[in-house]
Amino acid sequence: MPTAVKRSIIMGELDLETDAYALATIHRAENVDDPKVLSNFIKIFESSPLPVILPLHPRTVKNAKRFGLWERMSHGTNIGVIDPVGYWDFLVLMANCGFIMTDSGGIQEEATAPNIRKKCFVLRTSTERQEAVDAGFAELVGVKPKPVVNSISQWSEHGASVPARKSPFGDGNVAERTIEIIKEVDYC
Repeated sequence: MPTAVKRSIIMGELDLETDAYALATIHRAENVDDPKVLSNFIKIFESSPLPVILPLHPRTVKNAKRFGLWERMSHGTNIGVIDPVGYWDFLVLMANCGFIMTDSGGIQEEATAPNIRKKCFVLRTSTERQEAVDAGFAELVGVKPKPVVNSISQWSEHGASVPARKSPFGDGNVAERTIEIIKEVDYC
């Protein structure tokens, strides 16, 4: 994260303030290849209590155009579509958002990192990251607007916090520990 903060200027470029936006990503085939689900996501983002920053995967853009949803998605109320961003910028966006909506498994994990710790609403009907759900960082909300918006509203009304628990995926220091182990091993 320190490197991301040094290198990224995305908050200034997008004129964003900390905790004043939601970050969303959608890319999974079962979601973006289905016009009904993609339309549902637009409804969800339009109803979000915070404006939504939405870096869009090229396939999602292609399908939104193919399904006649692009105009509504790219110029819709409450949705800020941006081009895909690099990893440093994405880390900074995650660390500074109010909450995350995603269908990405990796983002479900990263949302629990000690230097990010964000609530993640999982836009799917199942997840491989059950640990994040069990720890209270992630909530499996499905793909229909009403349940998703209700879950976000209930969370917001009850203090909009993440659990005090540690990340179920570690403390963020595995690279340093791995380097120390490698240094201790005598290969000669």
